[in-house]
Amino acid sequence: MAGGRRQAPPREDVLAAAMEMIAERGLEKLTMAALGREVGMSSGHLIYYFGSKDELLLRTLEWSEGRLGAERGRLLTRAAGARERLDAYVDLYVPDGHRDPHWTLWLEVWNRSQNADEAARDRQAAIEGVWHRDLVALLAEGISRGEFRPVDPDRFATRLRSLLDGFAIHVAIGLRGTDRAQVLQHVREFLADSLLADI
Repeated sequence: MAGGRRQAPPREDVLAAAMEMIAERGLEKLTMAALGREVGMSSGHLIYYFGSKDELLLRTLEWSEGRLGAERGRLLTRAAGARERLDAYVDLYVPDGHRDPHWTLWLEVWNRSQNADEAARDRQAAIEGVWHRDLVALLAEGISRGEFRPVDPDRFATRLRSLLDGFAIHVAIGLRGTDRAQVLQHVREFLADSLLADI
């Protein structure tokens, strides 16, 4: 009705719009005012909902990770060998390329976490913890089936994720001489040397 109060979009729509803005324009263009224009809300209304840009970014990351987690779950529970599912895990982990929006967001949240409160840091750790637990479970399964060498799954997962994070940062920031295909090849070689059982 004319002159009626316009309803605010659902929070998920706001988070999806934030992610789309990061993908299309880069994180530096994501301001509360610009996002407000995108979703038809005032920046004040967004601050009321989220409290700060830091909270908006963390909520957007949690939303994005929820979607990625569902995809990871599908990949890890399909009928395939542990090695094939590990390759799928790695493929999902590594950025698509320079300025990958999901990794751009991760890098910003990591950077801002230096000054974040404990609750925000706990939420970030929870996101990382799910990736870690899924990898540990997959490694343990592969070891029990004889596909992988008898490594300590938790220790190996910690090291592999650190390797993946380092390579992923290189891809996401566009470090010259490091692209997605090269990174995946490095990881395949590392896994062949350190994890695959000699059959």
